[in-house]
Amino acid sequence: MEREHGYSPLSADGEGVETVVCGGGEGDDVKLRLLGYKQQLKRDLSVVSNFAVSFSIVSVLTGVTTLFGMGLQFGGPATMVYGWPVAGAFTLAVGLAMAEICSAYPTSGGLYFWSARLCSHRRWGPFASWLTGWFNIVGQWAVTTSVDYSLAQLIQVIILLGTGGKNGGGYLASKYVVIAFHAAILLSHGVINSLSITWLSFFGQFAAAWNMLGVFVLMIAVPTVATERASAKFVFTHFNTDNGAGIHSNFYVFVLGLLMSQYTLTGYDASAHMTEETKNADKNGPIGIISAIGISIIVGWGYILGITFSVKDIPYLLSPDNDAGGYAIAEVFYLAFKSRYGSGVGGIICLGIVAVAIYFCGMSSVTSNSRMAYAFSRDGAMPFSSVWHKVNKQEVPINAVWLSAFIALCMALPSLGSLVAFQAMVSIATIGLYISYALPILFRVTLARKHFVPGPYNLGRYGVLVGCVAVLWVATITVLFSLPVTYPVTKDTLNYTPVAVGGLFFLVLSSWVLSARHWFKGPVTNLDG
Repeated sequence: MEREHGYSPLSADGEGVETVVCGGGEGDDVKLRLLGYKQQLKRDLSVVSNFAVSFSIVSVLTGVTTLFGMGLQFGGPATMVYGWPVAGAFTLAVGLAMAEICSAYPTSGGLYFWSARLCSHRRWGPFASWLTGWFNIVGQWAVTTSVDYSLAQLIQVIILLGTGGKNGGGYLASKYVVIAFHAAILLSHGVINSLSITWLSFFGQFAAAWNMLGVFVLMIAVPTVATERASAKFVFTHFNTDNGAGIHSNFYVFVLGLLMSQYTLTGYDASAHMTEETKNADKNGPIGIISAIGISIIVGWGYILGITFSVKDIPYLLSPDNDAGGYAIAEVFYLAFKSRYGSGVGGIICLGIVAVAIYFCGMSSVTSNSRMAYAFSRDGAMPFSSVWHKVNKQEVPINAVWLSAFIALCMALPSLGSLVAFQAMVSIATIGLYISYALPILFRVTLARKHFVPGPYNLGRYGVLVGCVAVLWVATITVLFSLPVTYPVTKDTLNYTPVAVGGLFFLVLSSWVLSARHWFKGPVTNLDG
């Protein structure tokens, strides 16, 4: 048994107290009790399983594939090839700062719990927790909505190409069929997430392996099969300014092209939300966060390079009149095989590989959502909290699972009336989540700078520097991704991201002022329950 000094949030004066940390599962339970909670979820995840959940949500096959067209439109190959490592480096800074805090406070609540503890020396710790928690959980729901709806759209494209393509009389599913696909996908995700954590661990590791192998198969197969390939000069230097959006500033174009990279590199807070089910959580949770980001940066860049070598005619790939209806990367796959074999079936199979990866991404996203909802309701922050933190005999927060699936369905319904409204809602997926990432880091480098006691994983003297870089990056992308993406700006072309994020902030702030400040005291112990 090893004795070490650590910060116990249960101490009356909030100062550091001596704690006992044991090895293995016993140590995890002791640490969790010191943070104010008893063990209710089954602790069965290894470091690989914890990593797999985050890696599957980051899923380069999901983000790069669904937004490849945007990358081509705004800057093209140069933006994607150089923008990816730029976004990756700053994202890694965010991940490193989060991992340090995760090591100190390994709970399912993750970020909102961190904010509360880091502000515990101040009166407004509960407000910091309230704000962080709601931005995090709504951002997570938006991610699930976006991921599963993008899978439904990809299925629509696969069916279109499989029945002859747009120019060959192929079947294009209506928006009502697409929303039905979305509902069916969420239903299956709810069923899978109702299984025990042992099964989820297996599916998570399989998903991580599928994502890894899928990237390597596609980055090699597609350019190899293509009869015409882009030159290295085109891939590394061509900057597409013909975006059709009325934007002529190269810097502005490059910034908009970064959205593909930044959207992909998100969701790694899942490793934090799974810590109450992870062995040696104060070490393995941080490892899960950092490894998910680092490995995704490497394999994602390889995927971008491989696919970009198959790109020739950017305007045609983006044209809604091509066989894939303007779904750029689907047209790349389809043309590569059709040019070689006279049939695009191979390209459709490649899209199937991507579809499976997106499916697992959505599955893992629901897993993360449910753990956040479980923890947030355990602390009484959600309406009908007593319902959502119920755990079944398999030690799964079953009601939180189905709540997450239901909300992701509801958030997709605006797509039936207005894609603009739908896009505004899911825009919270990137900016909303990153705001929730930045808040506890901001408190760590400011209010808690002197009294923060790190866990086994820490950045040492570089912790504050890395944290400051992370906060500045989130502030930067929040502004940049709120800028218009099309000129002239009309009600149909307006970027509604600031409206959606501002609306969420208004609702969260209003609910605090009018009600929550009277009863929400931040994370509360359940040791007496």
